[in-house]
Amino acid sequence: MATINSTWAQLPIVLTLPLTDPVWDDAGKMKIPGGFLMTKNDGQFLYAALDVTADKGNDPGTGDYFWFTFDRNRNGSITPNFDTNYGLYPGSPNKMGRQFYLSPGSWTGLSQDSSSCHQSFEASPNAAAAHRVWKFRFALSDLNVSLAPWWWASYTKFGIKLHSNNPRKDYITPANFWQSFTKLHRLYFSRKPVVDTSSLGPVIGSVGLIPTTKINASGRATTAAGYYVHVENAAFGGLLNVIGNGPKRQALWNAGARKIKVLHSEGSGGFTEFSTAWYNYKWSAAAGDYELESFGPDGSNFYPLQNPSIDYSIDDLLFQFDSGRLPDGIHNFQVRFYTARGVLVPTGTRVQTLKILVDNTLPVVKINNIFHGRTAVAACDIVKMTGPRDGVSVNFDAVSASGNLAGWSLSAGWGDGAGATIGSGSYVPGSGNWTGVTNHREPATGQWVPPVKCAYAFTIKASARVTNGYSYIGHTSVSRHITIDK
Repeated sequence: MATINSTWAQLPIVLTLPLTDPVWDDAGKMKIPGGFLMTKNDGQFLYAALDVTADKGNDPGTGDYFWFTFDRNRNGSITPNFDTNYGLYPGSPNKMGRQFYLSPGSWTGLSQDSSSCHQSFEASPNAAAAHRVWKFRFALSDLNVSLAPWWWASYTKFGIKLHSNNPRKDYITPANFWQSFTKLHRLYFSRKPVVDTSSLGPVIGSVGLIPTTKINASGRATTAAGYYVHVENAAFGGLLNVIGNGPKRQALWNAGARKIKVLHSEGSGGFTEFSTAWYNYKWSAAAGDYELESFGPDGSNFYPLQNPSIDYSIDDLLFQFDSGRLPDGIHNFQVRFYTARGVLVPTGTRVQTLKILVDNTLPVVKINNIFHGRTAVAACDIVKMTGPRDGVSVNFDAVSASGNLAGWSLSAGWGDGAGATIGSGSYVPGSGNWTGVTNHREPATGQWVPPVKCAYAFTIKASARVTNGYSYIGHTSVSRHITIDK
């Protein structure tokens, strides 16, 4: 088993860019049979390149191909219908699909998800002569990876097979990985974004990847459309990582700071000492791996301040807390720094207060009625269509009482995985605190025509405009089933 540490992609990587482009500079790198694996990631995607320096035969078509396997639950064994293998669609050299393992060496058919690939024949930093290169963009959600809470480990396990027609050769690592996952390699994702220091708060730099300077006076966050995490007028929820300003934290460490205290107030109330506990992964050179380390307050509510030179999975983490422990509403936090003996270390700046609006209440969704013409259709009813343009409409609610709705969608599903989106709505930037829709009908005019005779599930899904600092979190849905006779 080998290990590769991914590095942070400051900008989204376009797969058509060559490996010599600066976007690939400082990528994590691992030697593999026939070449190298290079990796970067941001808060949403893993960008990977298989730099097959040994394959200098520029043969066309899909005679060259790859397998890229992921142990999505990282348990070292093949989990049917969960662990995945990525490969090419026949005859489509730049169209990638995934298949689920059924058993060792057995898979489902290919289907598409949010991931993509691109093949090229080019030079690279690893070899001046042109050779085969495969580039990938995998959605972290498709790999079952999150960078936010500690229990969603920031790593994955993988295996690779590369086939070349010219020279005719297979490059496989580890051997026979599709038969057993016990020796899969490990890839650690970076949680260390390169955030412009001018965007960081003076002491508390960010909440997850969202700089505290992007949080307004109402405790809501808005970031630019091209930023790692794009949010609009978003509240906060879930498990929150409060990250220090790296340069300031280093300066405080140099000044003798070794402990911190966290102060908290609710609404306009007074500050009291805050008690929480968390975990972080610390790199162990002896183990060649990240090892879990726990943190919590001592008897005087001091927390340890870690040496900035130590490699942690989440660098510059001041503290972490489950916002679900707190009531929804405004919450304020401050951090104080102390020497090992408990003497206050001045920060050199005005006391910074982190003010956030916490909302862990999920949106409420309700199907009020399904209509065939003007007739309400009850759940499990059989509805006879009277012509090729006859159909149904749905009346529903999708509401966030606190004004934190991100969007809603109405979809229909039928048969063996078939489906269609009937309607959707999303938050419009600058529109304030959107509560959603009530007594809403889709289609707004006319009706939706079911394509076949079948049992149908109509589903309303609503997503919250709430972030954990890495992405939007929280959604809820409700379904109603009827049968369409045509």
